[in-house]
Amino acid sequence: MTTQAQSQVVFQEAAVHNLDKNAKKRRGRRLRPAGSKTSFKLFLCIVPFLVLAFLFSYLPLYGWIYSLYDYKPALGLEGSEFVGLQWFQMLVSSPTQMAQIGQVLLNTLAISFLGIATSVLPLFFAILLNEIKAPWFRNSVQTLTALPNFISWVLVYMIAFSLFSSSGLVNDVLNDAGLITTPIKFLDSDQNVWLTMTLWSIWKGLGWGAIIYLASIAGIDQSLYESARIDGAGRFQLMRHITIPQLMPTYLVLLLLSIANILNNGMEQYYVFQNAFNKEYIQVLDLYVYNIGMTGNSLSLATAIGMLKSLISVALLLSVNAISKRVRGESIV
Repeated sequence: MTTQAQSQVVFQEAAVHNLDKNAKKRRGRRLRPAGSKTSFKLFLCIVPFLVLAFLFSYLPLYGWIYSLYDYKPALGLEGSEFVGLQWFQMLVSSPTQMAQIGQVLLNTLAISFLGIATSVLPLFFAILLNEIKAPWFRNSVQTLTALPNFISWVLVYMIAFSLFSSSGLVNDVLNDAGLITTPIKFLDSDQNVWLTMTLWSIWKGLGWGAIIYLASIAGIDQSLYESARIDGAGRFQLMRHITIPQLMPTYLVLLLLSIANILNNGMEQYYVFQNAFNKEYIQVLDLYVYNIGMTGNSLSLATAIGMLKSLISVALLLSVNAISKRVRGESIV
């Protein structure tokens, strides 16, 4: 090949290379705006949720300022006296207040630990539910056990009162059978309050709590079961060596979140079940804050206690997240 022909070939190859390079640049310019446009559309989809989170989670934090005032609703915030950290000092300086808060924290922690101890029940319930072979029976049980979650605690208390009050169905049946002579006080008693509240929570949330484990079971690789069956594994061996280990990551995440929320028992259940007989042992932190603010008409003190509870809860969440990152290699938030 002559030198002129070689030069022509090199020139053509360079031209083709430049054309390909320019074409890629043009495609890149066309694709980048499309990708940016898609990202912007996805961002617009989450904007309403960001707004809701700001309105209901972050904007109310402005109310913490009430803990620095002796707030009187009739005077408003501007007309109320500024007292600084008086309410926080009162929490630690008053023996009566300290004893009351100590009992409230004991109730809160005891009921929370009972809830954590029984958090394994939805896992086992989901495993047993998954082993039911008849679809109609499995779906019926799942529906009936999940329905109580959608019943308000007011209606739950109405059911409890109809069954377990001094003149309720259970006492009537036991009395007619000659097993008791005086009604058993199931509701208006200060005995076994923590256990009773835990049992009601289990009844209400067992089926609903099992749903997430059923979803996790559906995501388990079926080839694991097939291989184990070929090796001669039975039903209980499949549950022990495949199902339970595969559900452990989900259970650990929920367990860590439960520990982080150990001070958040909610208020509705304990509010409807409280009475003069069990108030000492049923009053958890959320209910205590409500009673102080609404019944005791001390909104500033209630705000101070709620503020401390929120800060402690955030610290617990960060601690649990650090533990999860160290133990599992990944964080939960």
